[in-house]
Amino acid sequence: MFLTVFSMAGLPEIRPGDDVAAHILAWNAQIDGDLRLRADDLVVVTQKVVSKAEGRLVRLADVKPRAEAVEFGQKWERDPRQVEVVLRESVRVLRMELGLIISETRHGFVCANAGVDLSNAGEADVACLLPDDADASARRIRDTLEQALGVRVGVMISDTFGRPWRNGITNVAIGVAGFRPLVDYRGRSDPHGYELKSTWVAVADEMAAAAELVMGKTDRAPVAVLRGYPTIWEEGSIRELVMDSSRDLFH
Repeated sequence: MFLTVFSMAGLPEIRPGDDVAAHILAWNAQIDGDLRLRADDLVVVTQKVVSKAEGRLVRLADVKPRAEAVEFGQKWERDPRQVEVVLRESVRVLRMELGLIISETRHGFVCANAGVDLSNAGEADVACLLPDDADASARRIRDTLEQALGVRVGVMISDTFGRPWRNGITNVAIGVAGFRPLVDYRGRSDPHGYELKSTWVAVADEMAAAAELVMGKTDRAPVAVLRGYPTIWEEGSIRELVMDSSRDLFH
């Protein structure tokens, strides 16, 4: 198996109201040779780009923090307005300690600061929120690309999350369109005849991590393409990757 991963470097700064798919198609039209999009490519778009295009931005000057946010901000030298935005985006707070808030978003994601981020938001003192529905965002981009290109493609929205027991962040999928994000190997046998009983592979997260290697955090390459992976081309949802609370030992 050969897997090709490359970035769409040089895309313009995305602003509220922009059409992300149109920018991707414009980049594609200027490229010659093997880097042009083709059938069965998987396009990975960073959450920040999608959120900015969809206007998921909050000016901190417009935020009035509650007493809890002020107290936490003063204790850990955090902007109480940003803390307030995090609390608003959380349906459940699991831990508030050491200046960090671990919470569950309404999407079901358990992550730091409910996915709220001030970096690369386009201007100072603006918080960028997660998309309202990243699956729907991915489907809109996918539909536009397929209509224009006349071929089947998949689209993933990615973001960087931390992980229990591990230092560092890694890219994960938060929205998908056109492919299954989870492959279930239960009931199959390994090469030695052992039946797999609990093996699910989060292929969307693995592909998101591969895409991050060519995107970088400061390289202005918010879109990447993966080519050659034997994707299951069925409509999927990020909900497949969200563990049911009854099986979640970390809560």
